[in-house]
This record gives sequence, structure tokens and C-alpha cells, in this order.
Amino acid sequence: MDEGRFGICRARKCENGVAVDANYGRITSLCLDPIEKKPLRLFHPGSMILSAGSFGCNLKCPFCQNHEISMAGSDFPSRTMAPGELVELGLSLKPQGNIGIAFTYNEPLVGYEFVLYTCRLAKDAGLATVLVTNGTLLEDPLLKLLPYVDAANVDLKAFDEDFYKWIKGDLGCVKRFIELAAKRIHLEVTTLVIPGRNDSETEMDEEASWLSSLDPEIPLHISRFFPRYKCSDMEPTPVETILRLAEVASRHLNHVFTGNI
Repeated sequence: MDEGRFGICRARKCENGVAVDANYGRITSLCLDPIEKKPLRLFHPGSMILSAGSFGCNLKCPFCQNHEISMAGSDFPSRTMAPGELVELGLSLKPQGNIGIAFTYNEPLVGYEFVLYTCRLAKDAGLATVLVTNGTLLEDPLLKLLPYVDAANVDLKAFDEDFYKWIKGDLGCVKRFIELAAKRIHLEVTTLVIPGRNDSETEMDEEASWLSSLDPEIPLHISRFFPRYKCSDMEPTPVETILRLAEVASRHLNHVFTGNI
């Protein structure tokens, strides 16, 4: 990358020949959410969690449901918070039922350093830490982060290499993320079903079978696509498709959810 240039994620910049976290502490979204919105159904159900987002993403999903911030760059309106400030805010919200901090809304791991440092402080302060991520992170940095993470929801976009080529990603990388996380933290997985792209029974059967081989207790959220971003001319996923795929997945997994139908 040329000096001063941003990467395709729009959140990391080349400075002195090194890719640095240019969205460090840049908070674009901050909200106290029900934990079920992450979505996490089997991790402290009924609780609230302070949810923080920045800008940028390392994938190029034309159907992105949060494209306003995930596809934004450094000129997007934001407030700057140090890791300690975010942790203090999380602690102050405990009387309102807050259990911790969730990194969400955009892809949090394009701001890896901020997430890592904040998670360390949060754990020391007794707050739970949650990642809502597409799982596109290499093994070494992931293993450095996981000791400070309590739970994650990984967006497994599809179980097909061609689909991941479409969104400029790597299915193998995401599968390795899931494998490592499943052994160490509470893990739930979400698949957004897009008509004509990843809605076959065969693909869902393969995905659910693979997840079950790791642990049949992994919850799978099968979500309905609604027209957004560059796919605004497409039809929403039929409810019948979601229910059919949930039935397929339930042959392998003990917890299958269809929360947005």
C-alpha cells in the first residue's frame, strides 16, 4: 500500500510503511441494546449490552444491511473515545442492566487494536465482551484477542467459495475463525439468506452439518434478507424459504433461530 493510502476497508491507513488503525476510538454508533439484538440468544438472555460501532469493513457485500457505516470512511461523523472511556461508560450503565461491551454495527476487527485494548480493560473491570463479526481475521491475531472475549456472533455469509469471491472474502478464513472461537468462547452463528445466492437446502445442510461437527450446541440464526444497498432491486427472502432451511439445519443443530420473519 502506498504511503498515506487507505486500504479497501477504509479503516486502515499506511503510515511509515505500516498499516495502522485509522479508526482507532472513532465511534459512529453507541447504544444500549438487548443482548438478543446482537443476535445472542443463549448468552445472558434478557440482559442489556453497550453496543459500539465505528466505520469500515474488510468485505464488500452488495447486500450490506449497515452500509451507511460499514462502507463509510474517515470523514464519517463520529466521536472519539479512549478504551478506558468506553469501559467507564459501560460500568456506569450497570444499573440499567448492562453486562458489558459489544463491538458491532460495522466490522469491528478492522479496528483490531482498539477492540483488543478495550477488551483487556473491560475484562479487568468485570464487564463481558462481545464481538459481532464477519470472522475475517487471521489465526495469530485472533488467538491474541480471544482470551479477552466472552462471546461472539459470527456472520457466516454462505457455505460456498463462489459466494465469498462475490463479496471479496475467504470462506476458509471464516471457518478457521469459527473453529478456534468455538473451543474458547460462547459462539453463535448467523447466516443471512439471499434468494438465488445461498438459499439451497443442500448448502444449508452442508453448513449445519459442519457446524454440528464442531459442536451441535452452537446456535444458528437463519435471517431473512431485505433489499438494501446495491441489492435494493431484489425481493425479500420468502418466509417459507427461511422456515424450510431452519428445518434442514435442525437435523444437525440443537438451536436454530429464525428471529426476523
